[in-house]
Amino acid sequence: MEYYLYIKSLHLIFIVTWFAGLFYIPRLFIYQIEAAEKEEPERSILGKQLALMAKRLWYIITWPSMVLTSIFAFTMLYLNPALFQAPWMQIKLGFVVLLFAYHFKNHQIFKQLQRGEGNYSSKFMRIWNEGATLILFAVIFLAITKSAVNWIYGLVGLLTLAVLLMLGIRLYRRIREKNPDA
Repeated sequence: MEYYLYIKSLHLIFIVTWFAGLFYIPRLFIYQIEAAEKEEPERSILGKQLALMAKRLWYIITWPSMVLTSIFAFTMLYLNPALFQAPWMQIKLGFVVLLFAYHFKNHQIFKQLQRGEGNYSSKFMRIWNEGATLILFAVIFLAITKSAVNWIYGLVGLLTLAVLLMLGIRLYRRIREKNPDA
């Protein structure tokens, strides 16, 4: 089963690149939304460049990483079906379903912004940007501790993290209001 560790390694590598894309794409969305509020010619120049950056990130890094992460995950589950019986894995897979939902919602937002439709505020996107962080924390703690018993403590920790992230966003917004270049 030595090859299993190679598959697991590839799975982890592509998780990292997938999350890199999921962390950065909402940030690009924020920049696109804010660029649309600027005067010409800045609006057009920034809008075009940010749309290109988002397109490259989304289609060259994020989507392929999601697909490869999934392929290696399904391969590991196929090679070790006993994982399905572990309560921690069942909870982890629930968070993975949330991660896919988050990914597909980002795709919807990406498509809207590529068409020049601004349906979201930059404030909403700053909060949205933390979704991947919360899911990452849950999945990592479940995968490392392999404990479904302590998931309640993990949930409390996750909610605490969410509150701290929201407070951080509010603090950052206040700093930006005082100094727009921050």
